Amino acid sequence: MKWIPQDIDQYLQAKEYVDTAVLPLLPVSFDADIKQTASMTEFITLLSIQLERQFKGRLLLLPGFSYLKSVEEDKLVENLRVWETEILQKGFKYFFYVTSDSQWKTSEKALNGSLIWIPSLPLENMDEQYKKSILEDQVKQLLNVFIQKWRENE
Repeated sequence: MKWIPQDIDQYLQAKEYVDTAVLPLLPVSFDADIKQTASMTEFITLLSIQLERQFKGRLLLLPGFSYLKSVEEDKLVENLRVWETEILQKGFKYFFYVTSDSQWKTSEKALNGSLIWIPSLPLENMDEQYKKSILEDQVKQLLNVFIQKWRENE
């Protein structure tokens, strides 16, 4: 389910079955890596949408968490911990972060949610059909990660 009114209506009716929240982490930079962060954001946004389609009814896709790459890591982690607390208190059993920013790997242990890092693929020069195929392949690999986490806690 996406963070849109009609999906939220469905969520409210089937809350007990939706046990997983996903928060895409979307970097923003206005420095030399501006294009790289834009590419990461596009990739993770499109990947998250495909992921939500696969798990509709079990997963709530939250709006992306945009952050400036120039902000100190400790402050970013602190902000995410607030999200974690809120999400877990609202009854979600599983909380996943999805990102292409490898910087998050150094903060992974400070987070309660599961961090999924996927290297970004440059999509801007691909035709739509090829782009869709690449994203579907990536999602197939992610499916196993989600299923494994769910099984660990059954």
